[in-house]
Amino acid sequence: MRTTRNDRILLAHGGGGQLMDDLIRHHILPSLKNDALAGLGDSARLNLASSSVCFTTDSYVVKPLFFNGGDIGKLAVCGTVNDLAVAGSKPVALALSLIIEDGFEFEFLDKILTSIGQAARRSNVEVVTGDTKTVEAGAADKIFINTAGIGQTLAGVDLGFEKIAVGDKIVINGTIGDHGMTIISQRADIKFESQLKSDCAALAGLTCELLENTTGIKFMRDPTRGGLAATLNEISRSTGLSIEVRETDIPIKPVVQAAADMLGFDVLTIANEGKFVAIVSPESADECLNISRNHPLGADAQIIGEVVETHDVPLVELETRIGGKRIVQMPYGRELPRIC
Repeated sequence: MRTTRNDRILLAHGGGGQLMDDLIRHHILPSLKNDALAGLGDSARLNLASSSVCFTTDSYVVKPLFFNGGDIGKLAVCGTVNDLAVAGSKPVALALSLIIEDGFEFEFLDKILTSIGQAARRSNVEVVTGDTKTVEAGAADKIFINTAGIGQTLAGVDLGFEKIAVGDKIVINGTIGDHGMTIISQRADIKFESQLKSDCAALAGLTCELLENTTGIKFMRDPTRGGLAATLNEISRSTGLSIEVRETDIPIKPVVQAAADMLGFDVLTIANEGKFVAIVSPESADECLNISRNHPLGADAQIIGEVVETHDVPLVELETRIGGKRIVQMPYGRELPRIC
């Protein structure tokens, strides 16, 4: 039988866009059907006898391994902590698995492990179990990392797509595109007058403070692969509601915008590793904004738009700087490969 590209997994299926969404909904979910997985959250809520917990897993294959603002070790901890944090939990413990190539230098391995330990301590979590495998040279591009994490659900917190309503505000805790543009600039050895730096950071301290001190947060998500565009489209599709955001209110560093323009990228689709998007009731939006701005990881927080009624099909629309509107599409495949 003749095979085609449609019969095979493509690299673009891991890019956070339409192909990844199709893969999850049409292949993975039917095969592994269960209530916890069906919610498509960054973490799965498991109601155990002792308490309600969130559980997540992720893998890290970033290239280069070391970048301005972090490395694969810090990224692995922060990424897993953030998946737990935006699910409404306080991260408790991590599992760590390493897949290491034959010939990988101990100097770099020790540097990565040190970074993992530092990031875990800053996040008040412990790496409590793990695994190590070695593979032939060329089989893993030096080192791959897999993590799993458990978080304890915060009392009274119940986040979900179903709680989102028309009029809710969209809050982001800071500038977008920093991580993805840092990674691609270091790969291409592109120099800018102001140096690009990844936003890689663990958000649990800020998200826990918000969730414990406000009552209007309905949903949270960290806009990693596929960026802000993918996150907003996911929210719109899952709720059946439309979203309007304002270009003038979306925080972007000038050097990040310049890099994206030079390389032909849309900043809205670029990955972030220290940001969350929160859907908040109108009554709580200003309080959420003030709490965020008083935290080091939320100093540039902004209300960037709101949830609106759908008149035909759910859409994400951007009000441009000149007053026009354009549709923000779900990214089709991978904008930047190997960014996390």
